[in-house]
Amino acid sequence: MMRDDTLRRELRPVLWLSLAGAGFCALVVMAGAATRLMDAGLGCPDWPGCYGAPLVPDAEGALAHSPGVPLEATKAWMEMMHRYLAAALIAMALLLMALGRRLRQRWTGYPWRPTLGLLALLMVQGAFGAFTVTFKLWPQVVTLHLLGGLSVMVLFLWLHLRLRRLASGAPAVMRPRRLTLLWQVTLLALVLQLALGGWTSSNYAGIACQGFPTCNGQWAAPMDWGEGFHLTQAVGPNYLHGQLHAEARSAIQVGHRLGAALLLTCLLALAWRHSRDRAMRPWLALAVGSGLAQAALGIANVLLWLPLWLALMHTAGAALLVICLSLAIWHWRWPSMVVAPHVGREEWVHV
Repeated sequence: MMRDDTLRRELRPVLWLSLAGAGFCALVVMAGAATRLMDAGLGCPDWPGCYGAPLVPDAEGALAHSPGVPLEATKAWMEMMHRYLAAALIAMALLLMALGRRLRQRWTGYPWRPTLGLLALLMVQGAFGAFTVTFKLWPQVVTLHLLGGLSVMVLFLWLHLRLRRLASGAPAVMRPRRLTLLWQVTLLALVLQLALGGWTSSNYAGIACQGFPTCNGQWAAPMDWGEGFHLTQAVGPNYLHGQLHAEARSAIQVGHRLGAALLLTCLLALAWRHSRDRAMRPWLALAVGSGLAQAALGIANVLLWLPLWLALMHTAGAALLVICLSLAIWHWRWPSMVVAPHVGREEWVHV
C-alpha cells in the first residue's frame, strides 16, 4: 500500500501534465484552423520569425524586410500566436521528458518511449509548420500538418492513459488485446476522413458543392476526380484561396462526404458488434454520437456557406471524434479492474 501511494504521488505531476498537453494540443489545432480560415497562414512570409523579427513589426519594419509583402497586422499576429502556442506545447513535452527521465529509473513499466516519441513527433510537426509557410500553403503539407497536430493530441492522451494504468498498479507484463479487423478498418476510415477533411480545407473546397445531399442541385454534378486528387501538385505557386477549378473542388467535396458515410458505417458496425459488451457500450456510444454530430456540423457548414464559427466547431468536432475513438480503442485493448467471482478477489481481466 505504501508503495502504491508513493507511486501515485510521484506520478501525479506527469499525469496532470500529459492530460493538460492533450487539451492544450486541441487548442493549438483550433488556433491553426482559425489561422487558415482567416486566410492568415501567410500572415508572416518567413519562419520562425515574422518579417525577420520575433514579434510582429510595424509597417516600416515589415517593408524593409519584405518590400513585396505588405504587412496585415491582424493576420500576422494570428499566425504568430499559433506559433507561440505550438512552442508552448513543445515546452510541455520537454518538461514531461525531464520528469520522466527520473521516474523511469524508479518505476518499472514507465512509458518512456512514448514520451520520447511525443517530443520527436512535435519536432516533425514544427518542421511541417515551417514548410506550410515556405511552400506557400501547399495542400499536401497543410493536410499533413493537420494530421500531425491530431496525432500529437492522441499521443499526449495515450501517454496519460498509460501513466494512469501504471499509477493504478496494473501488472506491467499484461499484453493488450489485439485490434480485430473491424477496429482496424474503422481506424483506417477515421484517418482517411481526417485526411479528406484537410484536403478539402487546404484546397478551399468546403462549399464547392452547394446544397445537400445533392451537389449544386444535381445528383451527378460535373466533377474532375483526377485533378481534385492529383497529389503531385507543383510546389511554388501561392495556394492561398486554392488553385483548382470548380469541378475538381466539387470532386474533393463529394469525396469528403463519401468518407464521412464510410466512417459512420464503421462506427455503427462497431457499436452493433459490441452491443452486448457493457464495458464498451458507453465508449462506443460516445464515438458514434461524436461522429453523428460531426456529420451534422459538416452538413450545416455547406447549407450555411461555411461561417467562421461553424467551421471552427467542425474542426473541434473532428478533434472530439478522434479523442472518443481513441478512448474506445484504449478500453478495448486494455483490461479493467473487476472482482473475479470465481475466486472472490480483484483481478485484471479483459472485459
